[in-house]
Amino acid sequence: MIQPEPPAAPSKWEPVIRVSGLLVAIVAALVTGVLELLLTTLRWGDLATIWRGDPIGSGSGPVLGVSILFAVVANWAIAWFAVSTTGRRWALGPPWALWTLMMLFAAGVRTHEGDYLLGGEDWIALVMILAGSLTFAVFTYRQILKGIPRR
Repeated sequence: MIQPEPPAAPSKWEPVIRVSGLLVAIVAALVTGVLELLLTTLRWGDLATIWRGDPIGSGSGPVLGVSILFAVVANWAIAWFAVSTTGRRWALGPPWALWTLMMLFAAGVRTHEGDYLLGGEDWIALVMILAGSLTFAVFTYRQILKGIPRR
C-alpha cells in the first residue's frame, strides 16, 4: 500500500504572500469600484466623444450597462484572488466590505450643490450595486458549499 506524502512545511514567505494578497485584493476593490461608478453614466455616443476629451456621460444615445458586467466580472475575480492567495475564505470579507461601503457612500452622500453622487433614477448604478454585491455573496455561498477542507 502506498503511503501518502506528509504535507510540506510552510515556507517563511507564506505570511508575506497572504498579507500581500489581501492588500492587493483590497486595493483592487477600491480601484474597480471607482471605475464602476464612473462607467455608470457611459452612453452609446460617448464611444466617439471620449476621444475628443469630453467627459463620460456627455454623449447622446442610450445608457450602456458596461458597469454592471464589469462589476460582476471584477468582483468575482477579486474574491477568487483573495481566497486563492491567502488560502483563507474570510479573506474575501475585507474587499467585499470596502466595495459595499464605497457604493453605499456613493449612493447616499450629497455633493455641495445638493445632488446625490448616484441618483435614484440611475438604474444602471442601482443594478450595478445589486449585481456586484450579489457576486460576492454567490462566491461566498459557493465557498461554504465546498465544505471545510480536511488536513
